[in-house]
Amino acid sequence: MSAQETLATDGYIDAASGGVRKRLLIDGQLLALDKTFPSLNPATGEIYGYAPDAGVAEARAAVEAARRAFDTTDWSTNVEFRIKCLDQLHQAMLDNLEELRELTIAEVGATRILTHGNQLEAPIGIIKYYADLLRTYPLTEDLGEVELSGKLHRRWVEKEAAGVVSAIAAYNYPTQLALAKLAPSLAAGCTVILKGAPDTPLLTLALGELIAEHTDIPAGVVNVLSSTEIAVGEVMTTHPDVDVVSFTGSTPVGKKIMAAAAETLKRVFLELGGKSALLVLDDADFKTTAQFAAFSICSHAGQGCALTTRLLVPRDKHDEIVAMVGAMMEHVPYGDPTNPKMYMGPLISERQRDKVDGMVQRAVEAGATLVTGGERVSPGYFYKPTLLANVDPSSEIAQDEVFGPVLAVIPYDGDEDAVRIANDSQFGLSGGVLSADEDRAIAIGRRIRTGTFSINGGNYFTPDVPFGGYKQSGLGREMSASGLEEFLEQKAFAAPVVAAS
Repeated sequence: MSAQETLATDGYIDAASGGVRKRLLIDGQLLALDKTFPSLNPATGEIYGYAPDAGVAEARAAVEAARRAFDTTDWSTNVEFRIKCLDQLHQAMLDNLEELRELTIAEVGATRILTHGNQLEAPIGIIKYYADLLRTYPLTEDLGEVELSGKLHRRWVEKEAAGVVSAIAAYNYPTQLALAKLAPSLAAGCTVILKGAPDTPLLTLALGELIAEHTDIPAGVVNVLSSTEIAVGEVMTTHPDVDVVSFTGSTPVGKKIMAAAAETLKRVFLELGGKSALLVLDDADFKTTAQFAAFSICSHAGQGCALTTRLLVPRDKHDEIVAMVGAMMEHVPYGDPTNPKMYMGPLISERQRDKVDGMVQRAVEAGATLVTGGERVSPGYFYKPTLLANVDPSSEIAQDEVFGPVLAVIPYDGDEDAVRIANDSQFGLSGGVLSADEDRAIAIGRRIRTGTFSINGGNYFTPDVPFGGYKQSGLGREMSASGLEEFLEQKAFAAPVVAAS
């Protein structure tokens, strides 16, 4: 199949503009708008497609449709029907896997190898996970009987849908982030307004098209928007008919959303920034350390909130480890993401590359040693894998999220100092430790204030494991049964026990 044929199967090609165009989903209808905005291929910097640029009117229509679907249909109470629809969505994504893969590579800049993991194939499993969980999850809990004021009372708790959900995803893993919000909220019986990031709108819109064309999900239950207007996000986070806001993105924006939602006391889930530390203990295998650290930071060009961007090493081993990591980073294959031999692709935009390069240059000016990288690579928005050594743990590059392939090496003096440095952060999303002694590694991990933690390269990122952060990395948990419960309310019942006649 040619590239043009692949695009045609995934969306329609606009002959005049030469790009893929997709549609909004509002109240069961797929809608094109006259006003659009471009989606760029970050590997080339060229326009790949166009998305409808929804405004306040479309946002309000989506909220109204979701409210109506929640209040007037049996979606929130018909468990078997919800399971059926989730199964349909799961199958639709499998049936359209290759088209979605090409769209992911072109719009997100993800390398082909990443689409076989967390960029595409793994997230599809989230839908199946929640369909299966819903088959067994106890929506009613019997609390037994209790005697109060001389009478017996029977008590139980029923869990029901929280209502209308506004789900707002970031650009870096658009399918993963959309499905981690959409699948549990639908399983819980909620209705949803989903908005993708302006940098990667087409993948989220493609999800809406699959829902409209290949599932029995009723009109209004899922609404999918794309927009460049801040006012659209404001509608989604302040509208009185929205009950829950689920947001993945930066910490500053998350704070604004939390403040906006406070006016109507909406439930808020926030998965925000990270500055995770990988602690290398003195008994670790340094060759394994170098490979793990170098390739981790280059995954999706460092555009991952949970990536370990700080490498903490024993001071007397600093130079040795830096040399090994630097040599490994210089051999990370990066370039055209359509090439299956490439491990790392581009940053999402010129704006993001400017940010990354600015932080690297300021780090060097502040005294960090540039070991390798620190260079823009064109065409497209590539940035060479970058290693900074002798980094001050209080400096900008060690404290602020970079979202690029930049690893900061920080020396420490003993385990206590390593733990102190790791915890010296406003964030608390993830982290890791490498050691020949697993018990020692686990003991260190238990002292790090983060929501997830890897021991010797262990991978926690699966649908049945809760994901979220401490401190300013967010509130709540995504995925697992905890992710379902973010979208459930609990209602307690009691009734007198009537003696048998």
